[in-house]
Amino acid sequence: MSYGYGPPPPQVPEVTVDELEKARAGGAPLIDVREPEEYVSGHVPGAVLIPLGEVVERVEEVNATEPVYVICGTGPRSAKAVHWYRRQGIDAYNVAGGTQAWIKSGKPTSTGRQPG
Repeated sequence: MSYGYGPPPPQVPEVTVDELEKARAGGAPLIDVREPEEYVSGHVPGAVLIPLGEVVERVEEVNATEPVYVICGTGPRSAKAVHWYRRQGIDAYNVAGGTQAWIKSGKPTSTGRQPG
């Protein structure tokens, strides 16, 4: 998996922030692949931080028996992670627009190191 600049992320299944909100209400897991300092400044409540550079080594933390939602700042990094997860057989979905879209929609956010 490439980290950094390069070709656009592959096409992967996406959900809107409204669809994510419904899935989260049902207990669906959410992984935030941003860097720690980005996560601390504001994230979707309950999102688990697994920075993009750690996705491969921390794959065992992802429950492969249920859909998993992945978010970043605006969408490209999470699309890369979703592409990789899906190649591992994990039913992963990218959140279109990322955390910025979540915040712009007026949905609640948490700050700090804990998923909140």
